Amino acid sequence: MATKIRLQRHGRKGYAFYSIVIADARAPRDGKFIEKIGTYNPNTDPATVDLKFDRALYWVMTGAQPTDTARNILSREGVYMKKHLLGGVAKGAFGEAEAEAKFEAWKNNKQSGLAALKAKNDEAKRAEAKARLEAEKKVNEEKAKALAEKKAAEEAAKAAAEAEAAKEEAAEAEAPATEEAPAAE
Repeated sequence: MATKIRLQRHGRKGYAFYSIVIADARAPRDGKFIEKIGTYNPNTDPATVDLKFDRALYWVMTGAQPTDTARNILSREGVYMKKHLLGGVAKGAFGEAEAEAKFEAWKNNKQSGLAALKAKNDEAKRAEAKARLEAEKKVNEEKAKALAEKKAAEEAAKAAAEAEAAKEEAAEAEAPATEEAPAAE
């Protein structure tokens, strides 16, 4: 029986996540499977993979053929690196301890690269947020300046109106009050 390592789709429309399964090559994508060896969620940044490493290695060593995406996932997780190193041990190129040391070095290098990438992304997000904050402060200062000018203009108009009213009152107080006498008929 030919076995495949493939992804089995789950989730709602537009928000899919996948189970990594071992299935008969003739079985449909979401059909019957032999064993579930992990999950893959492409919706997170970076994509999260939860994999039973030893079972994945076992199935790769027994000849299960992965799909393209499954091969990329297994390669990124180091299953194919471990298979390569175990092949070198079988041929006598180096010992099992040396193979394990090489694998751990590769894994640590990979994790440090991912940590650096995550730090770079976080720094970019912080810089973007700071730039947005500065732009917002600038806009708020311009709005405050325009509001202050408007209030100053209103105060000037109000002061001019009060001065005009005071001037009229003063003019009325200075003018002699003349009353007309009723005309006799």
